[in-house]
Amino acid sequence: MKFIDLGLDQRMLDGIVALGYETATPVQQQVMVPILEGKDIIAAAQTGTGKTAAFLLPLLHRLLTSAHTAGDINALIIVPTRELAIQINESITSYGKYTGLKNVVIFGGVKQGGQTDALRRGTDILVATPGRLLDLISQGFISLQDIKYFVLDEADQMLDMGFIHDIKKIIAKLPFKRQSLFFSATMPPAIAELSTKILGDYERVTIKPKQATAEKVEQAVYFVSKPNKTKLLIHLIEENPDASILVFSRTKHGADKIVRLLTKAHIKSAAIHGNKSQGARQRALGNFKKGELNILIATDIAARGIDIDELALVINYDIPNIPETYVHRIGRTGRAGASGRAISFCDQEERAYVRDIQKLIGIQITILKNN
Repeated sequence: MKFIDLGLDQRMLDGIVALGYETATPVQQQVMVPILEGKDIIAAAQTGTGKTAAFLLPLLHRLLTSAHTAGDINALIIVPTRELAIQINESITSYGKYTGLKNVVIFGGVKQGGQTDALRRGTDILVATPGRLLDLISQGFISLQDIKYFVLDEADQMLDMGFIHDIKKIIAKLPFKRQSLFFSATMPPAIAELSTKILGDYERVTIKPKQATAEKVEQAVYFVSKPNKTKLLIHLIEENPDASILVFSRTKHGADKIVRLLTKAHIKSAAIHGNKSQGARQRALGNFKKGELNILIATDIAARGIDIDELALVINYDIPNIPETYVHRIGRTGRAGASGRAISFCDQEERAYVRDIQKLIGIQITILKNN
């Protein structure tokens, strides 16, 4: 299906064409029509499937074609991390280039002055992390009384990060009559249960991970003892000296430790996770995107805001115990139809995780020997 066939406002189409978009991805095809019809949605789709555009494009169209007071907050998008908030706000600016709609992003970890100044100038769409949103509501800078469209993105990470109570507080402040869109890379039972309390009469969309994983990403695993993981990582980096490599660590402490060990081996890298300042995270991510830094170490939560078109290799230094998380991680490479590689390091305690992952994606991951 082509975007031109969806009946989008011409101002929207001009923005899409300028970005080189023409054909909708599977998740966009399944989600955009019911959103345009005003229905609530719960959708499960891994990264790289076009999930963000799937809700932003029809959302912008509805704002353009419905009556609302310019400058009032009519659409609210809640996300778990600063990086993802910034990424989505940039996407809105790109998609809505010719629409005249205003968008503002707010998040914690920085002084609020610049954000409150932007809010005073008015905005149609607000992208926010939960804590900063509630803080500015309590200070009287934000009212949610005019919200017509509410999006909760990366819901699984909201749960993992302990935002569930904040989300419930935010929902309680929203008008009862609204369109709600609920997106998540994974859909564990707790998330499905939460969605029934947020959404009205909704449609459910699921894009199965194996549809993208097996076809787009070359996957392999090394069985290696925990003490030898760093040596193997150094070896792979030296074998791929010019490649952009995203390394996943299970914990913040583990990410910092990997950076220290790589530094001892004279390999430049940086870590991004929740304990890093906003400035440090943005510098590391910016340098990585520009190619000034080849190795980035990330935790799952921090990586939710990483959107890089040409990522050569994803390395699972620690294998996740949730199979869907593995799918989300390796989806960082092989985006937009390009080929990609993902290599996992598996110690004795993680072998059961590999079995669970293979069961989910429906393929046997190639085993490599560590010579």
